[in-house]
Amino acid sequence: MKLGLQVSRFAWTGAPATTGATWRRIAQNADRAGLASLWVMDHLFQISMMGPPEDDMLEGYTALAHAAAVTEQIELGTLVTGVTYRHPGVLLKTVTTLDVLSGGRAWLGIGAAWYEEEHRGLGIPYPSTRDRFELLEDTLQLAHRMFADDDRAFQGRQVSLERPLNHPQPVRRPPIMVGGGGERKTLRLVAQYADACNLFDTGLGPEGIPHKLEVLRGHCDAVGRDYGDISKTCLAALTLDTGASLPDGVRPHTVDQAVERLGRLAEAGIDHVILSSANPTDEAVYPLLAEVVRQVA
Repeated sequence: MKLGLQVSRFAWTGAPATTGATWRRIAQNADRAGLASLWVMDHLFQISMMGPPEDDMLEGYTALAHAAAVTEQIELGTLVTGVTYRHPGVLLKTVTTLDVLSGGRAWLGIGAAWYEEEHRGLGIPYPSTRDRFELLEDTLQLAHRMFADDDRAFQGRQVSLERPLNHPQPVRRPPIMVGGGGERKTLRLVAQYADACNLFDTGLGPEGIPHKLEVLRGHCDAVGRDYGDISKTCLAALTLDTGASLPDGVRPHTVDQAVERLGRLAEAGIDHVILSSANPTDEAVYPLLAEVVRQVA
């Protein structure tokens, strides 16, 4: 099993003057701890599950580019980009640029978008669910073209590109992760186009994950895709106990408890867990994370 870290809160002590330095330390500590991946949400307002919309939120790809400059090994992605925020061609150029500048460490994490409030607030069009899923499928098809240096004209259901030129090409074709567990549309798109799915441990739990993966297996069978080619990832809220104070409601784990919980997710079929931690600014958490990485490897 691989472990990643998602950072979803940026309202840190001293922000915004110290935000850059804090973010650099988090990225470097995660890299040195041996974590496989580092993720940020691709939102423009904070989401209600994490805090009020006025809480600090960094633009995702700028933050990842900053992290790329101060790390060596860790892979970088958004969990996940709403397909509505950027024109598909510009989004894929952005991900390619992150891949080139990081030496081949970028992911394309993508989904159909859902946060209507930030769309209205910033004047971003928020199409119907049907149109958003059509746009998502167009973007996935286009990603396979642009990441393979195919600049022929592209005509999708929602977008049209005369010449989707993408130079330089990625150092490594960015793996494509589609976020969400929708059984009829989302998991079908995973089977057709993606290298990874992303499910949520919270609310679904290890008992529900095998069902979602069986649905994915069925979609793979239907389109002739090898189910084993797809990385099964999930986002899990898990905070390691350093003895420092934590936000109300956060139940910390010891290393042993974390390894046991991750083992249950492995038994459910997950091979890459992305941890949402309440204390990523705590320097003492990273030796503990390094030990969890060692044990679950």
